[in-house]
Amino acid sequence: MQGHSASETDRANDASAVFDLDRVIPWLHAHLEWLTAPLHWEKLDGGHSNFTFRVRDANGETIVVRRPPLGDLLPSAHDMAREFTIMKGLWGTRVPVPEPLALCEDTSVTGAVFYAMRSVQGVSLYNAEQALATVPQDRRRAHGFQFIDVLADLHAIDPTDVGLGRLGRPDGYIERQLRRWKASWDASMTCERPDVQRLHDFLADNVPPQGPARIAHGDYGLHNVLSTTEGRVAAVIDWEVATLGDPLADLAYSLNLWGKRGEQSRRAPKPSLVPGYPTDVELLERYATRTGVDLRDLDFYVAFNHWKSVCIVDGVLARYANGGKSSVGVDVDGLGFGRDESREKAIDVASTFGYRPA
Repeated sequence: MQGHSASETDRANDASAVFDLDRVIPWLHAHLEWLTAPLHWEKLDGGHSNFTFRVRDANGETIVVRRPPLGDLLPSAHDMAREFTIMKGLWGTRVPVPEPLALCEDTSVTGAVFYAMRSVQGVSLYNAEQALATVPQDRRRAHGFQFIDVLADLHAIDPTDVGLGRLGRPDGYIERQLRRWKASWDASMTCERPDVQRLHDFLADNVPPQGPARIAHGDYGLHNVLSTTEGRVAAVIDWEVATLGDPLADLAYSLNLWGKRGEQSRRAPKPSLVPGYPTDVELLERYATRTGVDLRDLDFYVAFNHWKSVCIVDGVLARYANGGKSSVGVDVDGLGFGRDESREKAIDVASTFGYRPA
């Protein structure tokens, strides 16, 4: 094992606020013997959930270390061991993921499960400004199609072939998702929105029959892929909510995030709406051609995922409100607008197949 110097801790910046570096650094050296002291820690911004740090050693070798938020968490939330296992199963398939390196399930080390993975060069695209700065216009169309091809490739994998057949129950995905995110809403609700309950009940009564279960990422968007300046998807990240599920739900969620041309929003423009990217309709056609999927029930999945987004974003807002995550530099008002826009969209789409708002 290699020791660690005081300078490593000094350069860790705010890593010391979320990691017990006196224990984590020796653990990393013990499990990744090729790391050379000292280590330089850099917090990666952009996400609203887990803490993620890039760690560079004295020889320029770079890894990423990831752990859950601070504070009390829902029992199934922010499961780092699950995320690590999924990437381990997908490593080497057609779905690009960072190489998983080491998992620490001993919570006595730093109070939570954490893991290390190989660093991948690429940018998570959260808004139009980032897309414009990262991907050249003449590469955006190909980038968009590769984005949806990767999702189709994920859904083509038989989970048992990659050791993930026990990732979750193969049936009842939508029903479980409705229960999970309704529980999240109930636990962290930051505002009164009666339609969230009514939409839950309506959707629960109208769940379409599920086809073969596949690995569902659960939050697949340009913010959760690392994109290169050549317009390539270098890796898919953030697998913490992935499970066995209905691929149509995964598809609809991604299409909702992609957005429609000309849509109005109080939030920052979506990266996929800058010039050059294919439309959501083109992505849907590409996915359908590649998979042969039956899309007759797609509106249900679109409405369900708008409703799910309401619950997810409200949980994020709750973490900022209770101090589990710092809100410095975060557009909290924008998140609130996004939550309410998702609720309105869920109502609009659900109304096309029978929902009646109060």
